[in-house]
Amino acid sequence: MTTALYTHPDCLSHVTPEGHPEQVARLRHVLAALEGKALDRHEAPLAEEADLRLCHPQRYIDHVRSSEPAEGITQMDPDTWMSPGSMRAALRAAGGAIAAVDAVLDGRADNAFVATRPPGHHAETESPMGFCLFGNVAIAAKHALERRGLKRVAIFDPDVHHGNGTQDLVQSDGRILFISTHQQPLYPGTGNRDEYGPHDTIRNIPLPPETDGETYRMIVTQQVLPKIESFAPELILLSSGFDAHKDDPLASVNLETQDFAWLTDQMTALAAKVCGGRLVSCLEGGYNLEALAEAAAVHVDGLIAAGA
Repeated sequence: MTTALYTHPDCLSHVTPEGHPEQVARLRHVLAALEGKALDRHEAPLAEEADLRLCHPQRYIDHVRSSEPAEGITQMDPDTWMSPGSMRAALRAAGGAIAAVDAVLDGRADNAFVATRPPGHHAETESPMGFCLFGNVAIAAKHALERRGLKRVAIFDPDVHHGNGTQDLVQSDGRILFISTHQQPLYPGTGNRDEYGPHDTIRNIPLPPETDGETYRMIVTQQVLPKIESFAPELILLSSGFDAHKDDPLASVNLETQDFAWLTDQMTALAAKVCGGRLVSCLEGGYNLEALAEAAAVHVDGLIAAGA
């Protein structure tokens, strides 16, 4: 079997202001790092509006679509921008996540990595936020439940920033477990440990600044893996941000590249144990280009090894 890769050149057409951390070069560096790897490569399809409506109301979709400029760039919130082509890029990001879920559930791939942008885990129900327009991973989870008949899906978000958008989009659904490890205090200022959601399916694990790899591995081993295993999901989704790397400029958690390799091995082993290996990973953050490329590369190597 194989590891599937979903990406699309449209995601390079989403342009942000010069000096913005969520830049076109991020995806270029990730894709360059994946060249030559044994991946089943696919173009990410465009999501339909019906797909987006799994998480977002039509009025919000219309707002985002109408905000795309014919030229130049438009500011959506203090950190989030659109340029000509941003809507297609966002549709590719959501569509790629859905297509990757289908490939894994249909047995056409053991697991999958979705290398797209803009990211999605800060986009709330009706608010673009933190570089994100639509909740890609949340949409993929809802697709698996509503259209593919799954009963339980787990989302683990190791991005260094709390996935406030994903939490907002899934916390009302008791079929979805959401776990986030994130630096606190740090943008967006959410994700307290005492937030459990109406169905007790939210787990936030704040990390103090300067958290190192040894501490993080202990947290994952003692708190993340047992909770996912006890939930017994039929699919695991990863919001794969690599900005907890020690070289990332937007945070101060001190993970090394090999910590991401270890985390990948832990998650693929858990997926093999609880859900037949069914795992889909979607790119979120990571803003030091070299560190992002290195971490993404070892992450994908781990996915490939798990499917070998």
